[in-house]
Amino acid sequence: MNIEEIRDFSLSFKGVTEEMPFGPETVVFKVMGKMFLLLPLDVEDVRISIKNSPERNIELRGEHPNIMGAFHMNKTHWNNVIIDFSTKRDFVKLLITESYDLVVKGLTKKLQIELSSM
Repeated sequence: MNIEEIRDFSLSFKGVTEEMPFGPETVVFKVMGKMFLLLPLDVEDVRISIKNSPERNIELRGEHPNIMGAFHMNKTHWNNVIIDFSTKRDFVKLLITESYDLVVKGLTKKLQIELSSM
């Protein structure tokens, strides 16, 4: 997947906005104001930072050499995924979806209701 495909897929979820709170080099995707994906634009390769459960992150890091703890993030909850020729598109979409779903699950009931009515 390239940057535009990641962007389009991330924006296809309900309640998602894109922002650049850390400057013009990183796009941050949020659902109802909560981050679920960071997309750096200032690196040579395509990579994303995504959120997941600590257990799932350990599993992913053990199985995939292109997944590691996210730089400048809580490494228990966030992974960096380097997307190269060996990374399958469906796998990247699954990881993005898992991150989105985890953040939605952690929203307050009020925000979950607001999201579901969008």
